[in-house]
Amino acid sequence: MILDDKLGQDTDAFYNALMDLHEGLSEAQSHALNARLVLILSNEIGDLEKLKLLMRAAADAG
Repeated sequence: MILDDKLGQDTDAFYNALMDLHEGLSEAQSHALNARLVLILSNEIGDLEKLKLLMRAAADAG
């Protein structure tokens, strides 16, 4: 499943900011940060069906 790239030119900047956010964290801290980020972003999206679609897309990409 391919999703629209809504970040466009900012994709690399977002990835770099995400990597910077994790710098210096242990693996456990990094996992906890990712979990908090998923919950915050999910709340921002606020659409259960869209979230399910995105979860399937993430599972298919792995």
